[in-house]
Amino acid sequence: MTEPKRNSRIAIVEDNATVREHFIEIISTADGLDLAGIAPNLAKAGDLIRQQPDLFLVDIGLPDGSGLDFIPKIKAGCTAKALVVTSFGDRETVVSAIRAGADGYLLKDSSPAVILDGIEVTLAGGAPISASAAVYLLDRLRDGSTIEVATPEDSGLTPREVELLELFAKGESYKDAARTLGISPLTIGNHVKSIYRKLAVHSRGEAVYEAIKTGQLKI
Repeated sequence: MTEPKRNSRIAIVEDNATVREHFIEIISTADGLDLAGIAPNLAKAGDLIRQQPDLFLVDIGLPDGSGLDFIPKIKAGCTAKALVVTSFGDRETVVSAIRAGADGYLLKDSSPAVILDGIEVTLAGGAPISASAAVYLLDRLRDGSTIEVATPEDSGLTPREVELLELFAKGESYKDAARTLGISPLTIGNHVKSIYRKLAVHSRGEAVYEAIKTGQLKI
């Protein structure tokens, strides 16, 4: 007998009580999602890592620091995704979040449907970004003064690794990419480790960003 699929567990790091309740309502009314825990600041957020959630909703402006400083700790301490949901939509903050390892970036004024879709897309391996935040990211990529163009030899990315990054940029998960390329998920994992090492990054979103920035990936 097939066991029922386990619900995805979501942790919330948000200091605003009203916003926390808003997120809790979205999670509690959605099929397939459970609340793993909440933290109003960085001091208490570390305890949530031990709960081994599947995804964190992370605010940036916290009373005892920046949520961006917490994202690397998530990546080091568990396998959870990190979806930033914040009121900060400026260009530098968006880019800093991607560099920190964020798997997605949404603004707090997004509708409940958009936030729920962002959670589901992130859990599936995609990288949702609010439209206004994406504009800043594209502006950064178009700004020649901030982009250092590299050749493939600079990072040593193979054609297969570039092909894999193209699939990640389209939102495909490890499993989807393995099916598309006709290789095993284990081989995908090996390629991902190689990509992260060559580009000195820690997430798929950051890898895609770096590959685009250096001119090795065109989407």
